[in-house]
Amino acid sequence: MKIVDYADREMLAISLANELAGDLENALFHHDTVSFAVPGGSSPGPVFDVLCASDLDWSRVHVMLTDERWVPEDHARSNTRLIRERLLTGRAAKARFLPFYAPADHPEDVLAEVTAPLVPELPISVLLLGMGADMHTASLFPGAPGLRAALAPDAPVLVAQEPPTQDELRVSLSAHVLDGAMSKHLLIMGDDKREALERAMTLPPEEAPINAVLSETTVHWAP
Repeated sequence: MKIVDYADREMLAISLANELAGDLENALFHHDTVSFAVPGGSSPGPVFDVLCASDLDWSRVHVMLTDERWVPEDHARSNTRLIRERLLTGRAAKARFLPFYAPADHPEDVLAEVTAPLVPELPISVLLLGMGADMHTASLFPGAPGLRAALAPDAPVLVAQEPPTQDELRVSLSAHVLDGAMSKHLLIMGDDKREALERAMTLPPEEAPINAVLSETTVHWAP
């Protein structure tokens, strides 16, 4: 793991966007198509605002989320909605998006259907992760039912999760899929998350899920 400190959040957004664009360009040089997995939430928005203008062959980039709330795309809390508004615009509008949601009461009812298009995209070419102050990443939350199964080396590509601290059902890429990405970046901001990351490094993944994916990851932090 490598930690890169930035003086402010604007500098982080610009630098990280440029680094992601470079990783995608390098992957495109070696492959016909590449996969790019990204988080929802508010933190990556400024990165996406810069990245979407990058001069890449976006038609060969296949974008997926790291996780999604089990809500329709037009829902205010949908990660997909954020991605469409902040990343899949400008030049990046040509990218192909692989959704994690399909109309059903419970994700397990359609998990096989949603997972099938993801399998050919693995291993993920470029991964951007976020982390909560509780040390969760994607939708892998400490203490959640099913976490141990999602951390297992033989876990399915996509797992349904019901974190007791969250309002919605969720689906998430499993830990080994995230950890197997060819290029891994973690975006965190604020002293609380820096302290949480340092604490996570001393704990097992069952207590700090982010620790399951830190190997060879570049951490980007700004106060």
